[in-house]
Amino acid sequence: MISTFDLFKIGIGPSSSHTVGPMVAARRFRETVLARTGVARISAEIYGSLAWTGRGHGTDTAILLGILGHAPATIDPDLTTSLSDALRRTGDLGIPGVYFEPERDLVFNFKDILPLHTNGMRFRAYDARDALLEDQIFYSVGGGFVVTAAEAEAASAGDAQAEPPLAFGSGRELLDLTLRTGLTIPQIQLANELTLRPREAIDAGLDAIRDAMFACIERGLRMDGELPGGLRVRRRAKRLHASLEATKLANSRPAHEIMDWISLYALAVNEENASGGRVVTAPTNGAAGIVPAVLRYTRDFCPDWNDERGRDFLLTAAAIGGLIKARASISGAEVGCQGEVGSAAAMAAAGLTAALGGSAFQIENAAEIAMEHHLGMTCDPIAGLVQVPCIERNAFGANKAVVAASLSLRGDGQHRVSLDEVIETMRQTGHDMQAKYKETSLGGLAVNVAAC
Repeated sequence: MISTFDLFKIGIGPSSSHTVGPMVAARRFRETVLARTGVARISAEIYGSLAWTGRGHGTDTAILLGILGHAPATIDPDLTTSLSDALRRTGDLGIPGVYFEPERDLVFNFKDILPLHTNGMRFRAYDARDALLEDQIFYSVGGGFVVTAAEAEAASAGDAQAEPPLAFGSGRELLDLTLRTGLTIPQIQLANELTLRPREAIDAGLDAIRDAMFACIERGLRMDGELPGGLRVRRRAKRLHASLEATKLANSRPAHEIMDWISLYALAVNEENASGGRVVTAPTNGAAGIVPAVLRYTRDFCPDWNDERGRDFLLTAAAIGGLIKARASISGAEVGCQGEVGSAAAMAAAGLTAALGGSAFQIENAAEIAMEHHLGMTCDPIAGLVQVPCIERNAFGANKAVVAASLSLRGDGQHRVSLDEVIETMRQTGHDMQAKYKETSLGGLAVNVAAC
């Protein structure tokens, strides 16, 4: 089972696979170093997509912060630069006798790819004579998930894990569960979560995720100026918000204005993500604006909002996201942007449909529609930054999610293409997609638009 709280993780931008994952891996390796004697120096080497777009995605900074012992969910985004700069200057890890000099010890390997995933990392520890004491490989597999080589191989081999009481491995199985038990999709997801933590902790955790999403929107609406990285991309959310507020009381307003509000919320989140602010992986940072935008739309523009509807939204979104991750991928480096924005749109569409009282079959239909119409989307960020085309894609993904939910709610849940079929199509499409279109900045917009 993929828990709701594994899919929705609070962390910092700009990338869950390139920032959050490497920080987690580096922090895990630090714990190994602390437990060993005789370590004098450590090194980190990153491969594949992490190397190709790592500087634009902040992978180097994330590794430095993780090696210092910081966690994505708790670090103050305003301190990341000063903390990493201090380590670059001093090499001091706060571990007596152990040093890390980033200029020498952090290696971007542009030639090799580790065998199990393109987002590979290798951490080594040496003694005072430079003899190797420890050699660990980690993979950042999307959404901030990190596995060791052994864990990845065990998952690939299908090692048995304890199943929750209402386990489902496909959309069809999930629908059958609703028919057999009479439970809704969010109730099934909740029942499975209850095997991991008490109800009070689940509710508190869901509310914390919701609050973090809404706080990110609010901060994004206040901030102005250029985003970091050198592309000179200006924030738009603050100006768009002012424009919408100015026309709020006008006698004549276009019906499509609601789309501007949805776009605004998504832009606000992903501008925060691009600047290294605090976001929620939903299911990834590159697509972090879609679920919050549709959740905020549900709160502000749909009838009968309450906390329970917000929880149902997130539980339902997590059930769909877990299926996509298990049956295909949510990693742009593995399957392209269809796995990030497409997955987030499917999750948001399902969540909105549930919050508005849709049936299980309508929820599955909404997720399928949203996922289907992102098939084939490449991941080709200009200059390796999570800005162009990433920020606008979140606005489009959020609006597509609302359209998908609306279409499903107008129907009876019966449709020709199943969610399972479209997830499998996404997996196959990602497998066939050339590597230059999968978060490498080696093709597409990244090479056809000048990064200056």
